[in-house]
Amino acid sequence: MTTQTVPSAVSPAVPSAVSPAPAKAPPLRLFFTILHLAALGVLGGGVIGILAATFGTGLALLFVLGIGLLFLVGFVYALFGLGWFEIVRIRGLYGLDVPDLQPRRRQRPGFGGWLRSLGRQSIDGRMWRAVASFVIACIFGALVLRLFWALVFAAITIFAPLGTAETVSIPLAFGVGQVGVEWAVLVGILGVLAAAAGIIGLALLHRTISRALVVPNREAELTEQVRTTSAQREGAVRAADVERTRIERDLHDGVQPRLVSVGMTLGLAHQKIDDDPAAAKQLIGEAHTSTKAAITELRQLARGIHASVLDDRGLDAALSALASRSHIPVHLDVRLDGRCSRDAEAAVYFSIAESLTNAAKHSRASECRVIVRLREGGVLWARVEDNGMGGAQVQPGGGLDGISNRVLAAGGTFRLDSPQGGPTSLEVSVPCAS
Repeated sequence: MTTQTVPSAVSPAVPSAVSPAPAKAPPLRLFFTILHLAALGVLGGGVIGILAATFGTGLALLFVLGIGLLFLVGFVYALFGLGWFEIVRIRGLYGLDVPDLQPRRRQRPGFGGWLRSLGRQSIDGRMWRAVASFVIACIFGALVLRLFWALVFAAITIFAPLGTAETVSIPLAFGVGQVGVEWAVLVGILGVLAAAAGIIGLALLHRTISRALVVPNREAELTEQVRTTSAQREGAVRAADVERTRIERDLHDGVQPRLVSVGMTLGLAHQKIDDDPAAAKQLIGEAHTSTKAAITELRQLARGIHASVLDDRGLDAALSALASRSHIPVHLDVRLDGRCSRDAEAAVYFSIAESLTNAAKHSRASECRVIVRLREGGVLWARVEDNGMGGAQVQPGGGLDGISNRVLAAGGTFRLDSPQGGPTSLEVSVPCAS
């Protein structure tokens, strides 16, 4: 089975700025922060324990038929899920404009490409910072729970003089102390104030630490943007080079020989026009037929470079025209509300066009299905399926390589799934504002 994914080389660009939070957290946000910490104090220990057990089991069984590798792989994926959850939690709690944690997608096909992506994921600094934020929040949560019970006990101590006891037990860090009942009210009030101050202080400290860990700094943001731009530029250069090679090949293998044949036929007709007018007339007719065929090929070649209907009537109409010219039946399922940018529509259009061409030439498919959707978040998504023999692979300079480079240049992702025996499916996702 062949599954290949070509990413946009990087995760989506980090927002240019993060809205600064006010100097003092609103009371409601502070209250929700305390609730978050309390919940993590209850559940966080179990989550961290499961992760530690998974990692330890993986190391212990690493050399036992490789079973430990399964636990270590699961450990990496669990860390990613935990980091993703922490970023979503902090973003929702404090109203920050922070992007989701994105998985490291494979840049090369096959098992080796998957291992490389897994290795890059395991050392992803942003993931580890989010995990550190979660662990710190769990520690703070456990402290908040202890302070909460201390607050409740101190509040009860205030009413100790109403009873008959002469002394009151006060839990201390080093044991249990005894104070006279006449001091119970003062000790209780001080205990309530100290516990409440500790809870509020932990909540504010959590806010500061979590923002520092989760929110990317300006340097990381600029580095990410440069990496995105460099990857897209590289993809655009490769796409242009592949497209130029394709045009040269089509001209050299198709139109050029036909035009040479037309020239030779007209030359023969010129030689026979005086001695054998009938033969010359027949040759001129052949040249005329070849000229019309060459014009048709040039028109198809120009359509492969620029689809005018795409600009005039949009992607839906352009795909309908493309399906009508296909050599194999194509079932279209296009649902779009509005239009995307020219670059995004062009990338998806030419990806589908090249996929249909490959299906007609190589896959021995009897039918194709094309699905196009405009997904949430402004992403133009398309899927092309055929019932051919499968086994398609991305070859340097080939049609699939051109698709991946064009999609990469538009900031999108490309995924090919083509097991031996079929079927073959190709998915592309391109940001609508690319």
